Amino acid sequence: MFGIIHFEIFVLTGILLNVTPGTDTMYIISRSVSQGKRAGIYSVLGVSTGTIIHTLLAAFGLSIILTKSVLLFNIIKILGAVYLAYLGINMLLKKTSLKEAETQKNVKLRKIYVQGIISNVMNPKVALFFLAFLPQFINTKDSSPIPFIILGLTFTLTGTIWCLLVANFASFTTKKLRKNANTATILNKLTGIVFIGMGLKLLKIKPS
Repeated sequence: MFGIIHFEIFVLTGILLNVTPGTDTMYIISRSVSQGKRAGIYSVLGVSTGTIIHTLLAAFGLSIILTKSVLLFNIIKILGAVYLAYLGINMLLKKTSLKEAETQKNVKLRKIYVQGIISNVMNPKVALFFLAFLPQFINTKDSSPIPFIILGLTFTLTGTIWCLLVANFASFTTKKLRKNANTATILNKLTGIVFIGMGLKLLKIKPS
């Protein structure tokens, strides 16, 4: 079907990979815990959009350039790490402690959405994953971008569903904590530390 082989195995494997915690999951959980349900959902949508972008890049061969150029790989990796560190430092320096009702009203959801896209797109590990994983389920005789797009969108769909569940669970279980001004501040600080840690972890990634 459309040059795709073992689609059922792909779906099952994709789901297992989706539920395995990674950088995107940590980003979503951090947003959900510190800023609530809506922030978590918008972070999910941002990450999912980034995954679609990776799908298109892989489908049209642009991601191959990333694997061939160590310089480009390192530039993207460093930019991604710096961006995550920037988000983390902002959270650490944030002086205003908001209760959940205030956060839901004032948080810039569009900004969170864009940050989700950037954090995903600037992670070269995701691009390498798509180039290594998707071709295993594509007929070698098929050179069109269609199989890549179908598989990528399928992976994105299952991942989005899972991440929405994670965001809702994380925000629900910490709802009472966010209503307390002191704990809200602590959650923001912890989120900042997580983002900085994600940036440092990203720097350790090496091209395959």
